[in-house]
Amino acid sequence: MTTVEVTVSPVAAPPDRLARVRSALAPAAVYLGVRLVGLLGLAWLAGRNGSALVDELHSWDGAWLLAIAGEGYAGVPADMVDAFGRRTPDTPLGFFPGYPATVAVAGWFTGGNLVAAGLVVSLLAGVVTAYALTRLGELVPGGSRRAGLLLTGLLAATPMGIVLSMTYTEALFCALAAWSLIGVLQRQWLLAGATCALAGLVRPTANALVLAVGLAALVAVVQRRDGVRPWLGGLLTATGLVGYLAHVAVHTGTPDGWFAIQRAGWGWYLDGGVETAAYLRDVLVAGERVFDLATLVVLAGAGVLLGASIAMRLPWPLLVYGAGVLFTVWATAGLMNTKIRLLIPAFVLLLPIALGLSRRRPATAVGVLVAAALGSAWFGGYALTIWGYGI
Repeated sequence: MTTVEVTVSPVAAPPDRLARVRSALAPAAVYLGVRLVGLLGLAWLAGRNGSALVDELHSWDGAWLLAIAGEGYAGVPADMVDAFGRRTPDTPLGFFPGYPATVAVAGWFTGGNLVAAGLVVSLLAGVVTAYALTRLGELVPGGSRRAGLLLTGLLAATPMGIVLSMTYTEALFCALAAWSLIGVLQRQWLLAGATCALAGLVRPTANALVLAVGLAALVAVVQRRDGVRPWLGGLLTATGLVGYLAHVAVHTGTPDGWFAIQRAGWGWYLDGGVETAAYLRDVLVAGERVFDLATLVVLAGAGVLLGASIAMRLPWPLLVYGAGVLFTVWATAGLMNTKIRLLIPAFVLLLPIALGLSRRRPATAVGVLVAAALGSAWFGGYALTIWGYGI
């Protein structure tokens, strides 16, 4: 009788699906966790100061953007006025169309509730930004996934990070800008050019993005890399920004129509940094308000971070973009306290902090991020409910 031995191979362990799910959700979890802290802080301060959370989330410029989304530029209510209490038929054109158009589309899914639509657009755009920044942290020299997650958390915890959760343009713009820069670093020129063009329809900060992406495409063309794609991407970059500025110029009958609206209605104009320098001098000499000191610290800190980014030799397109945003904020006259918010799109300047923290012990990195989130929660709530002129 013959005995047959049967060898049973061990069954391979199934892949750790839970770990993969956690990894996939990590960017969104970090971003949403920090922003939740910010919203709770605003809700607390709003309640203490007699206002409602939802009302604060669509106040100031957010109200203008929602009005444009609902009624178009010509249908904005007549009682909505500029910073000087004036109103002309051209005043609404000071706001770029990208965010209102996106909110109008989202309104189809919220039953016409534009406040909900605006908040959903900002929420989803913030999550898209989170995944982009996580990838960006992996692409830079010395980067890693941990650095990308920290970069995501730091953006969400910037002093005026609350606007990322409001009916404002920052979240949508950051999503488009971040993916455009990823397109440059990965030499995906159509992605870079298309997202840059869309960013140009969202806010004027796209001038820095157009410069960075356009120069990168030009270098690729000169070096004869990647065939026709840098040509196509480069040609796309400025279409959104230039297209809208040209539209306003035709509508107003003057080449600098949009800039004239900004200067007359909100006091914004390029002065080479004269007014900013004078403001910072006055804060140092006789400043008494918390927000003025915070503005000084943030503006100076952004300059330091740009220097650190250069010293770390981050990819030059990122440096061009970050420097472009910083220069635009520094060199523009207007309401100084809003400059903390206007620096949010300069997220690449947070890379030195993210890279440095990524090399520390996890407990240290988490502790810094938690502290930043709590500070941002208080500061954002203070800006909206107590100071009232920070956005």
